[in-house]
Amino acid sequence: MPEAIQFFVRHGYAVLFLWVFAEQIGLPIPAVPLLLAAGALAGAGQLNLGLAVAVAVFAGLLSDVIWYEIGRRRGGRVLNLLCRISLEPDSCVRRTETVFARHGARSLLVAKFIPGLNMVAPPLAGILGMRPARFLLFDALGGVVWAGVFALLGYLFSGQLERIAAYAMRLGAWLVVILIACLAAYIAWRYVERQRFIRKLRIARITPAALKEKLDAGENLVIVDLRHSIDFEAEPHTIPGALQLAPDELERRHEEIPRDRDVVLYCT
Repeated sequence: MPEAIQFFVRHGYAVLFLWVFAEQIGLPIPAVPLLLAAGALAGAGQLNLGLAVAVAVFAGLLSDVIWYEIGRRRGGRVLNLLCRISLEPDSCVRRTETVFARHGARSLLVAKFIPGLNMVAPPLAGILGMRPARFLLFDALGGVVWAGVFALLGYLFSGQLERIAAYAMRLGAWLVVILIACLAAYIAWRYVERQRFIRKLRIARITPAALKEKLDAGENLVIVDLRHSIDFEAEPHTIPGALQLAPDELERRHEEIPRDRDVVLYCT
């Protein structure tokens, strides 16, 4: 462990940049512990607090710009990609659309503190055509708040964190094993939960091809388009005759859905 700490002291800024970039680009590795450690080392005079925050902000901004450009170029299809690669259920990713639609660029100020919104906000900004200058301004400010809060906490509680680090050093290699095991267990748990969620939905799903066959055969179906307004703006196509309802309108407008026919709901 002392060697690991010395390595972080020598290459702290590079490690911090790569770690934050990897987390913000979508890898399931938490960057907050590293920000706390950077702040603690700054409190001990080993790193510069302002430079550490700047490095973290730049790393996050770089990854967010990549997602912004993907959203701007690929449109609504990027949301399907996010649902596939995210360990969160599709519903968690989709719920963030409502938050972003309600608060717009201001949501970027707190996005990094909110799981789901952190990953979806940058491509949503690109999908909705937010001006690059406006996106960069709010995203950078959000990054400063996020990185600054945790690095400052590490700085203020550097003494306590130093004692924790001393105890961790006594554990030696066992600490690395424990941390890796905890991370692996977390990823496995999230993956199992996602697969369980997908299996539950699959029972009630119908493929687009099967739906087309039913429509071509003249079956009297009710089709409800439940896409969020953001999805509709990105892909303004719908099935002819479909009833368009936003998810948050279901409770208020549910009586518009006939009860005497099979009902097919779709959101993407």
